[in-house]
Amino acid sequence: MNFVDTHAHMTDDSLWPNVDDYLEIAQKAGVRAIININTDVTTLQRGIELNKKYPFFYNAAATTPHDTEKWGEKDFFIFEKAARNKDLIALGETGLDYFHHHSPRDLQQFFLRRYFRLAKELSLPVIIHCRDAFHDLFKIADEEYIDHPLVLHCFTGTKEEIQECAKRGWFVSFSGIVTFKKSIELRETLHFLPLDRLLIETDAPYLAPQSHRGKLNHPAYIVETAEVIAKELSLSLEEVGMIASKNACCCFGLKEVFV
Repeated sequence: MNFVDTHAHMTDDSLWPNVDDYLEIAQKAGVRAIININTDVTTLQRGIELNKKYPFFYNAAATTPHDTEKWGEKDFFIFEKAARNKDLIALGETGLDYFHHHSPRDLQQFFLRRYFRLAKELSLPVIIHCRDAFHDLFKIADEEYIDHPLVLHCFTGTKEEIQECAKRGWFVSFSGIVTFKKSIELRETLHFLPLDRLLIETDAPYLAPQSHRGKLNHPAYIVETAEVIAKELSLSLEEVGMIASKNACCCFGLKEVFV
């Protein structure tokens, strides 16, 4: 079986001490590639180090919407340099979060526009975090980022919102949340997304799937998320793994690593 974990924080402090073990376990579980999300200077340095060691390990980077007030201006230029040096295959996660109030909304929007413009210049996909902010996300993306590759990570929206994503040709990624017992409506949104836009992620070390809920998450657990998606869509696990993996290759320009 083949899987791509399109969003994992492998350089987070909670995973870093045993990261080599987690990567080995992931490979044994059929994970053929991991998109590692870096959100500060330390995680970026670690990510670049791992990329040199593991050919299946790729990096993305950006300041999260939560941290734009604290780190946005300073770190933008660090991530820009890494992108220009071709150390990154995507920019993210950037976006908007109106559920939490860690950074002002106007500042989140300002940096989202900056990352969109940088991504267009460098022909890189953008990985988006969006919570309670779809109206503004659609508006800004329509102004800044039409017909460019975008991944909406860890989708938890409505069927109307996923249809708006599909209309724009965005890739939509589902995490372990889709496996939770109460995520009935979220699982139903899968039916409103074209299969060629489907991605799967762990968001490790967060959001472990149902059977591991509350524990430290890592990429091997993507299999359980894929199993739940397969059941919902009446597909085999192998089909879901291959569909989502090929979509990831298309979105991120990954080397063809699947047999």
